[in-house]
Amino acid sequence: MSLISAFNIQAALSREKYNVLLIGIDKNGGWFLGNDQSFLKNVEDVRKVSFETNLPARLPQRNLAEIEQSTVNLAEVDVFFPITHGKLGEDGALQGLLELFGKPYVGADVYGSAICMDKDVTKRLLREHGIPVTKYRLLRKPEDLAFEKAVSELGETLFVKPCREGSSLGVSKVRTAEEFEEALRQAFAADRKVLVEEAVSGREIECSVLGNDSPEAAAVLGEIAPTHEFYSYEAKYVDKDGADLIVPAEMDLEVSQKIRKAAVDAFQLTECRGMARIDFFLLQDNSFILNEINTLPGFTNISMYPKLWEASGLPYPELLDRLIELAME
Repeated sequence: MSLISAFNIQAALSREKYNVLLIGIDKNGGWFLGNDQSFLKNVEDVRKVSFETNLPARLPQRNLAEIEQSTVNLAEVDVFFPITHGKLGEDGALQGLLELFGKPYVGADVYGSAICMDKDVTKRLLREHGIPVTKYRLLRKPEDLAFEKAVSELGETLFVKPCREGSSLGVSKVRTAEEFEEALRQAFAADRKVLVEEAVSGREIECSVLGNDSPEAAAVLGEIAPTHEFYSYEAKYVDKDGADLIVPAEMDLEVSQKIRKAAVDAFQLTECRGMARIDFFLLQDNSFILNEINTLPGFTNISMYPKLWEASGLPYPELLDRLIELAME
């Protein structure tokens, strides 16, 4: 998903305005350099997208410091656009590396990235300031919570998820003790902290926020209507029919304004900057619960973050310009 998001971003950047350098990292730690769309192959298929392995700029098993000593002078880069989703890219690690280089970059800094990647820390901060969140239990060991106890505290249907993971990876919806045990196994394989949450019956509403010290929310909200059991990784990215994306979401104007205000408040409370997509559950009585904050939202063809800004009058290329300006700021 990082590759497809990055491909879309570079394709939308004006080459009359920007000199674009592409930097990629593969799962073996190899680093790649490129400057056009031939950098990637199979970008139309999330299952097959990958780097071109025969590029002369490929630097296998090298790190950013070694690349800096190569023919590319990273000191000349004005701003970085990190669009590396998940661990080591969205949690502040990559942002810390860029801080060491003393370079501007798009999106949340080390502090905000780390806060928002940790769902437990995020929920505690939001709850402290009166923003409603789902009921949950934090586990550090599988034996910390028995299924019967979880059901009595949180309800008959539960969600089990790694605390510090993205894109719904490792998330399970469970209704039985056997499913609960397997869900814990999968979640603890991904993280040492695991959340067990109540299942909320409500509409899934998303809000895009943009800015630094004076953030603003997109005027238009979006709704996700999954066709799967829930909005899983498969539904988000692999199955093209995994969900209906409704823009704008139909709701009362006053409710929309309250959600947008809560999104901006949450953005500031969790030390975000640049951008974030903030997800809510809208309940039948028009109350809402904040589900999570994504500091590096997707930029694929179906991603809600740019779609909502486009529907609010800010086209994709101009959104990228604004994000780069905010990084420089």
